[in-house]
Amino acid sequence: MPVQTSIPQVKKNETDRSSENAKSKRSWPQPVRDYVQRSFAAENYIPGVERQEMESRLKKVISEAAENGTLNDVQWKSLPLPQQMINMERLSAPAAWPVGFSTLSMKDANLTTNSTPSKKRKSSDKDSVRGINGHTRPVHEADNRNDLEDRISYPDKKPRHATADHRSSKSHKNLDNRKKRFDTGQNERSNLELWRPSTDEAIKEVLQGPVVGRCQDLEKQYFRLTSAPNPESVRPLEVLEKTLDHLKKKWRREKNYSYICDQFKSLRQDLTVQHIKNEFSVNVYEIHARIALERQDLSEYNQCQTQLRALYSQKLGGHPTEFLAYRILYFLHTSNRTDMNDVLADLTPTDKKDLAVKHALDVRSALALCNYHRFFQLYLETPNMGAYLMDMFVGRERLAALSNICKAYKPDVRLRFITEELGFESDEETARFVCEHNGQAFLQQRAEGVTLLTDKARLFFEPVVKAAFIKADMKTPGQMKHA
Repeated sequence: MPVQTSIPQVKKNETDRSSENAKSKRSWPQPVRDYVQRSFAAENYIPGVERQEMESRLKKVISEAAENGTLNDVQWKSLPLPQQMINMERLSAPAAWPVGFSTLSMKDANLTTNSTPSKKRKSSDKDSVRGINGHTRPVHEADNRNDLEDRISYPDKKPRHATADHRSSKSHKNLDNRKKRFDTGQNERSNLELWRPSTDEAIKEVLQGPVVGRCQDLEKQYFRLTSAPNPESVRPLEVLEKTLDHLKKKWRREKNYSYICDQFKSLRQDLTVQHIKNEFSVNVYEIHARIALERQDLSEYNQCQTQLRALYSQKLGGHPTEFLAYRILYFLHTSNRTDMNDVLADLTPTDKKDLAVKHALDVRSALALCNYHRFFQLYLETPNMGAYLMDMFVGRERLAALSNICKAYKPDVRLRFITEELGFESDEETARFVCEHNGQAFLQQRAEGVTLLTDKARLFFEPVVKAAFIKADMKTPGQMKHA
């Protein structure tokens, strides 16, 4: 019994020391804290600069100084406040405009020197709708013809558009302008109240580092975060490493995908809230992606693949070429030519020498050339877990190949030939495939064996092939199989 009570006590002391170390890591020099206080002070509020924009710039200034190791070297007392930096950038932005204005003024000068108005002016009016920044405003906002006519006096005639509807719309516009003038003060006061939180809150929001977990549980159910994470419910890195070993053993033993997927999402969440990005993070995402592939859960696989791309770019280890091959096969499955072209453009000579990547490129080439004989040979030789991805689209390719066989071989062909060409394991599996697509009427039993009446089946399989190539939604029940 004494042994059982001493172990939790040691863990508690370790967690206390880790929390104290975490607090010491988050201690900031006093000049930095003073700089944050001045940034949130009410007297330094600048109208037009949103608090979110100011906070983003403030975090950027402090984080860059921390990364460069110059927190104690920067003159924080004389450094412009983040809102002042933003305001100065906005004021200096129009410095590049005079060229555009000069061209406009020269056009206007040429127009005024002409005694007769040009008929092409109407088309140039439409071009002048473009703002200085090159953006085009809506026509109803850019049409200033009515305002121009209001400034012209007509001695004998009324303005052309001086109708009751025009007057009413103009009065509504003036009323809206008056409301905006009266609302300006209230909006500024409300913005000012949102701008200035308490000093402690401001420092906490800007200078708070990542969460340092203190939970010691190996298993934890996944919950979507709706507020800031609680360190008591977040597991630190050393516990997460034990959790991964525990989940791998449990997956081999039980194969309960719903449970394992929930546990891996919880593990990934703890990594994210603590900003942990290392070789262990790569290992977690790779294992989860492989399990998701095995169960054909493309939704979870895509989430892992997206994070892995970001982690691989930081050179944190893992198996980038293996998952590069999976990406190529996945884009073949989804018929995503745009992303496929991006992947091919980024390939390096080293990538192309990798066995898995070379295989995936050969699969793509075989499909592009409609070389189904080569395609099904590659299907039977797929390395790693690429066969799980190819299983998702091999059915439609078999239909396309079967349709081509019906066009090339007439009036019939032996079923054994189809089995060998389309990569089936037996004639029974081939016959079952034909029957699943309602082609049983074209199978005929003969003395030499079962044959397919290709002459009659040709027209039948063409619409079936077209329907098979329609892109399906990613999260259809057939693509997500839980144990």
